[in-house]
Amino acid sequence: MSVKRIDIKDLLQYEGREGLILQGCGGDPQEWVDGINKLLTERGCLCDNSKFNADNCAVFDKDGLTCILFEFTDDLKIDMGKLAMWRLVTHSSMGGTWLTDFVDHQLGGFHAIQSSEPTKPDCALIGEDGNIFNLMGIAARTLKENGLHEQSKEMTKRITDSAQSYDEALNIIGEYVNITSADDMDEDEGMEMCYE
Repeated sequence: MSVKRIDIKDLLQYEGREGLILQGCGGDPQEWVDGINKLLTERGCLCDNSKFNADNCAVFDKDGLTCILFEFTDDLKIDMGKLAMWRLVTHSSMGGTWLTDFVDHQLGGFHAIQSSEPTKPDCALIGEDGNIFNLMGIAARTLKENGLHEQSKEMTKRITDSAQSYDEALNIIGEYVNITSADDMDEDEGMEMCYE
């Protein structure tokens, strides 16, 4: 199995995990993984026949450089002291850095880049008149009230242009808003008031 390729933003999904990132790894990523496994085993950094493989390695590009992430997983036996020393000694040639340091310094931290998907606002549709145009209008208004004007237009266009059934139209609405009942929203507001 070959080393998986990820987008740099995918590194943000590694929050709470650690690994080694080597920068400037041109050529075949599998040859790099094999070579690093051999080198780290010889240096005593990888113990008990532990090896990095396609499950815990990923390749990505940053600023024109090919980088490889070697993730530290529970099944690996690593002498962290020796690995830290090896990383420092080889930093000038391999650009080795820890995953968390890389994300902090190169990407601004794990929370710096927000998801491209906007959060869906709650919309009380349960218990309303079930006419699909009524429900679509309520959802569109909810989106606009939450500053999601483009999503409101997009949702309406998708429903009117392509929805072939009531269920399909309702599913499209559900992609843009969290469908709730008026009772659910009243309870949430009551809870907020209790905490103020």
